[in-house]
Parts: sequence; structure tokens; C-alpha cells
Amino acid sequence: MNVIAVNGSPRKNRNTGTLLEKALEGAASKGASTEIVNLYDLSYTGCRACLECKRVNGDSRGRCAVKDDLKPVLEKIENCGALIMGSPIYFSEITAMTRAFFERLLFQYLSYDKDRTPLTPRAIPNAFIYTMNIPESALENSGYLKRFSEYTLLFERILGPARSLYVTETLQVDDYTKYHMTMFNEDERRERRDKVFPVDCEKAAELGALLASGA
Repeated sequence: MNVIAVNGSPRKNRNTGTLLEKALEGAASKGASTEIVNLYDLSYTGCRACLECKRVNGDSRGRCAVKDDLKPVLEKIENCGALIMGSPIYFSEITAMTRAFFERLLFQYLSYDKDRTPLTPRAIPNAFIYTMNIPESALENSGYLKRFSEYTLLFERILGPARSLYVTETLQVDDYTKYHMTMFNEDERRERRDKVFPVDCEKAAELGALLASGA
């Protein structure tokens, strides 16, 4: 099995990237081959609504026809055993590059036929790792849980079985004194980084192992 991780963070070696790497380590522990794709290294756009993926007798039926850096990634995902995605939350949403990736990945498989059966050639087990600044206790009142559950339903409808991992109150920078960020308590963030983030990394590894084992 090949497990692909897609990193939607512009800071590819920070929280989201670290968790995705741990997830891939978990997948590798079950014998899977692994690969990580950093979206901010690629040049691509969101869906252009050309509808070539839905053209009758078209060569790109069920496939994105746009030829850019994302096209080979989409082809790899179609043939992978499992997909793990990750993004930090900016302005209460996933990053713009992640959203553009979703448009391209999902719209090619979305069917406008009466039966609305997705064009996905087979189920692709998947998971999403969300990283964010807010505390876990604020997830529901902030509307985050509702938004994340909507993404999960979308993934399940079009791709296949979906899981999620929420990682809260992340350490944003190495030195808070260099930035105007006094709303955050640096000592508390560092303590959480030392005590809680390792647990989050273990959860990410478990997630990867579950996907690789077909559980």
C-alpha cells in the first residue's frame, strides 16, 4: 500500500508538517510506502469550471483536465491506498492552497447525473489533520466542529471512509518576543508543546497505522 500525505501549510516543517510525518511513520510501521506532498511547493489553481471532467464521451471524464503541478499529484492519489491531508486553520478556515486542492480533487469525481454516484474509481480511505490556535473547549462554539464535520461528510461521500484529528493551541513561533502576539501566553504554549503535542503526534501515528492496515 502507498500512503500519500498532502500538507496544506505554508510552513511545511512546523506543526502540520510534523504531524503528517508522524502519520506517515505510523503507516510505514504497517509496511506501507509513504510520500508527502507540500502544496506550497507547487504552482496550481483551484477548479476552473471547464467541466471537461463531465463532458459526454470526453477524454477527461472523471479526471481533472487542467495540466499544472497538481495534475500528477491527483493521479498519484487516485492510485494510492490511503490519503492523509493536513492544514492549519487561518481565519477560521483551511488554507487557500488546501481549499484549491480540494476543489480539484473532489470536483473531478462529483457526478451531476440523476443518481449522483461519484466518479471515484474506488474508495480511497482518508483522514484530515487540523491544527489551530484556539483551545479545544472553543471548537464547538466557534463553529469549527460544524465546518470540519461538513468536510468529513464531503470526503466520505466522494472519496471513502474519513477520519479527523484536531490539534489545538499549537506553538506558533519559536520566540514570541519577536512578534506582537501578547494575546498568547508563551509559557503555557511551551508547556503544552512539551506535554500535549507529543500525545498529538502519537495520535497522528496511530491514525496513519490504522489507514495503512485497512482498519
